[in-house]
Amino acid sequence: MKKSTTGLLIGSALVVGLSGCATSAQQSSGQASASSNTGNNWYQHPAICGLAGGLIGGSIGYATSGSSNEESAAATGAAAGAAIGGLLCADRTPEPVAPQCPSYGEVPAGVAVDAEGCPLDSDGDGVPDYRDQCPGTPAGVEVDAQGCPLDSDGDGVPDYRDQCPNTPAGVEVNALGCPESLVLRDVNFEFDSAQLTSSAQQVLNGVAERLVNNPDVRVSIEGHTDSRGSAEYNQNLSQERAQSVANYLASRGVSSDRMRAVGYGEEQPIASNETDEGRAQNRRVELDEWN
Repeated sequence: MKKSTTGLLIGSALVVGLSGCATSAQQSSGQASASSNTGNNWYQHPAICGLAGGLIGGSIGYATSGSSNEESAAATGAAAGAAIGGLLCADRTPEPVAPQCPSYGEVPAGVAVDAEGCPLDSDGDGVPDYRDQCPGTPAGVEVDAQGCPLDSDGDGVPDYRDQCPNTPAGVEVNALGCPESLVLRDVNFEFDSAQLTSSAQQVLNGVAERLVNNPDVRVSIEGHTDSRGSAEYNQNLSQERAQSVANYLASRGVSSDRMRAVGYGEEQPIASNETDEGRAQNRRVELDEWN
């Protein structure tokens, strides 16, 4: 048999085999995206395909060469065939694409999404609308996995509205989250006046924030004094101090029609007026629910 015929027969057989390897490799690449455990067979490796391509190219080069250039033609054909074989069996499995919204997990069909394909989160609390049991949470409020504001003491008043956090379990509270009137500790005034100190204003900033977040509650602001001085003077001073607190809260966004200021003077002491410590406790401002 002539060398050309022999070379072409060998080359044809190898071409058929290489084509099968390449086709199998492409099919495996497509299936790999469906299962991470799918791997290429040994005969689909680019090195094996390159070797087969080299044999094909070499045989074809040898078959088509003249008697004077058999070696060079075979070498050229082998090199070209090896390159082509390696390319045919190269792994074309696409790189896995990271999900755009990994924190949401698997999103059910039909859920409304934004331009990036992420589920809508209208109140921006990190819990998508389709899972949010408390829509409309104010910005910046910490929520649980259901999208509801945290209630650390479990009293039914969420933390961002609770004027009395850490209420003992089982204690009945009012709409402010307090079991009784709240003494606004550290809300002090300049000596013998209704002028709030700067530290008192800082305390009232937190009170105002929680009242703004609790818009359906009305409050009574009640001023008290110790027994030094005349009863009339103390009555007037306690009224002015209660009103000063109400005015400051109003400046921080609490509606004035939700507040009333009442002065009780020295009428309702909570400690003895015979000691400095007792008198200090009696000089106070309290916050209570106004029904």
